[in-house]
Amino acid sequence: MEKKTINELASYVDALRPIIYINNFDFKMVDDLIESVIGKAKCFEYNNALGEIDFHSKHQIRKYNLVEFLEANLENGFDNETYLVLKDVHGELKSPDVIALLKRISENNIYKDSYHEMVFIVSEVTTIPIELENYITIFDVPLPTQDEILKIINDFITDLSISVDSEVINEIALSFKGLNEFQIRQILNLAYQDGGNITENDIHLILREKAQFIKKSGLLEAINFSGTIDDVGGLDNLKKWLYQKEKIFSNLDKAIKFGVDVPKGILLVGMPGCGKSLTAKATATLFKIPLVRLDVGRLLGKYVGESEENMRKALQLSEAISPCVLWVDEIEKAFAGIGQSGGGSDVTTRLFGQFLTWMQEKDNMVFIVATANDISKMPPEFLRKGRFDEIFFADLPNSDERRKILNIHLKKRGKWNKEIDLISLITATEGFSGADLESVVKNTIEAAFISGKDTITTEDLLDSIHETKSISDVLKEKIKNLRTIISKFDIQPASASDSKG
Repeated sequence: MEKKTINELASYVDALRPIIYINNFDFKMVDDLIESVIGKAKCFEYNNALGEIDFHSKHQIRKYNLVEFLEANLENGFDNETYLVLKDVHGELKSPDVIALLKRISENNIYKDSYHEMVFIVSEVTTIPIELENYITIFDVPLPTQDEILKIINDFITDLSISVDSEVINEIALSFKGLNEFQIRQILNLAYQDGGNITENDIHLILREKAQFIKKSGLLEAINFSGTIDDVGGLDNLKKWLYQKEKIFSNLDKAIKFGVDVPKGILLVGMPGCGKSLTAKATATLFKIPLVRLDVGRLLGKYVGESEENMRKALQLSEAISPCVLWVDEIEKAFAGIGQSGGGSDVTTRLFGQFLTWMQEKDNMVFIVATANDISKMPPEFLRKGRFDEIFFADLPNSDERRKILNIHLKKRGKWNKEIDLISLITATEGFSGADLESVVKNTIEAAFISGKDTITTEDLLDSIHETKSISDVLKEKIKNLRTIISKFDIQPASASDSKG
């Protein structure tokens, strides 16, 4: 454990913070941390299974419930420096009796010079009663640094007397970024049992295990996508930029050692149906890293502070499975209500601030792809330099892009043929989005199947085009306004043919 972590906790203890809430499930690691700070001072532990036990020896003292335990130890602080460690008591923190006793301990600590009794609450779940908010300090145990991860791996290898190439160790250590020591050791054991050694192939095992964390959390959605960046028609400026970043992600260890900053992410702004979501999915495939989707709506909770805690856990989870692509779709809707009054918008504002801070300060390998249809609804702070590496605007596809998109969808369904007059189709689809073009191909093929045809013709496609109400017809005024707004910002065009000057 880093000395910095120990010193930080020690500073809270020295400052006589009455209650320190340690949000962690690895009790052994937390015990070591607490012991390194308090030494051999008098310390009693409570858990629901055994009641009161001696913290240092782990010997059971008495079978108490939590209220009885707190009542029995309330006065200890007057005689000796005493510490109480409460484990997995989050469910009992709603009890008025427990709240009252913890409040009394806290007030004694603050107002009576002769009293020194501090409480550690250790739980993976953070539940803070409003009555105790002012007395509780939340302490997050930092995840292992790269050097610490390397030490864990090397200790494991040494204990088993196996030989592993140093480059493999570095690559695996990078894949472990975002996991705690317990999780790292569990996966190393699994890898060793699987093949009797630790190899480069175990990176896939690490990623598989990380996917388990997503499923169990319910806070993020793992997205499986079988397509590639070639499925995106046009947007050549954007794709060129992504190809450059792919060279970094495919050689992360070497890039970091060389001094290259890990890419932060991009914001894709543009019309609905113009390839933003497809690009987000294809980016993960291009980078060969997992894709997870953050739905802010599923983070909202019923209780005070629950939404913020869910956001913290979701972001922490994205770090745990990094390197990964974190996709936030229609981000302007996710953070709607910023700046408005009212309870719901207050929560949204706090979540937005939390997300912004994380984006600004993160030094992990989470590549954010945020998509937005209406940039006018986005807070200006979101568009500042430093949040994203780049902001791209995806306009309606030009003639060359429409040709590429039609070809992609015709070939994907095995219906492309040289007799199809693409020039006529391109002319007829002016103002169509990528989604509109896909719909044209799908509807044409469906109609051909129903009528018993083996192939489709230019006329078939033109008939479908004439029956399709394009996005330009449906959202004419909205598109005009969006282009006006975009022109006021320094935003890169996603399409090469739309490049500035």
